[in-house]
Amino acid sequence: MSAAGAERPRFAPEWLELREPADGAARAPELLHPLRAAPAAAPAGGPHRTVIRDLGCGTGSMGRWLAPRLPGPQHWILYDLDPALLARAQERMPAAAADGSGVTATTERGDLARLTAAALAGTSLVTASALLDLLTREEVEGLAGACTGAGCPALLALSVAGHVELAPYDPLDDEIGAAFNDHQRRTDGGRRLLGPDAVAVATAAFARRGATVMTRPSPWRLGGPEAPLTAAWLRGWVGAAREQRPALGARADAYLGRRLAACAAGELSVTVQHTDLLALPGPRPGAESTPGGAVR
Repeated sequence: MSAAGAERPRFAPEWLELREPADGAARAPELLHPLRAAPAAAPAGGPHRTVIRDLGCGTGSMGRWLAPRLPGPQHWILYDLDPALLARAQERMPAAAADGSGVTATTERGDLARLTAAALAGTSLVTASALLDLLTREEVEGLAGACTGAGCPALLALSVAGHVELAPYDPLDDEIGAAFNDHQRRTDGGRRLLGPDAVAVATAAFARRGATVMTRPSPWRLGGPEAPLTAAWLRGWVGAAREQRPALGARADAYLGRRLAACAAGELSVTVQHTDLLALPGPRPGAESTPGGAVR
């Protein structure tokens, strides 16, 4: 099955805009130091230009977060299947890198299944945000093979980890969470999604190909001023759980009502666990790797 299904427009631009501040606050900046220190692949289009390919770019939030944090001239290739999202992402890319160097961007519509090592030749970095858990095992293996074959680092941010903490506690929290995780692992159009298993699968896939893999937590911390995002997330979280387990029925509806009321009253806090993953081709000198290949 083609990976195009992984990049079908699943989220409205309004949802992507709403979540962008929480995404930016959650991403793990400590992964940027080993990324900056890693040797780059042979550049394309100029001797000192970093070429970054952003997979499933959406409205471009990864580029807006990362480009100002990396030094030197950059060229971003924004990659998605939705032309409207691509246009919005390109229009809103930052103009300057961390040291004031120029940042340019082009767009490309395409299919993850075609991202071979040859297609990534000259790419300095592959990035993706909130995409890895929407892929299948075969698609993750293909992505790892393409990146390591091209000698290209990969920074894959904000993959769902399958853990949510809500305060105050509600007796239905765990059942809703388990149903949601099952929904994340569902078969969609013949594709078996990885959901919360994506980071473990990706870690093993990159490590088997000789990459050094580092993971760090990147949790959303919601509550208070994030009430609009919290409410939208709650509706989606409970809705997916109810879709997966219709027997939840009225209990899920009542639960959602309780949680939304607490959110509106400023009495609810939520931590949604995600994981950021950085894969660097080849071993990093002095790194202590776990048996699974992840460096802590």
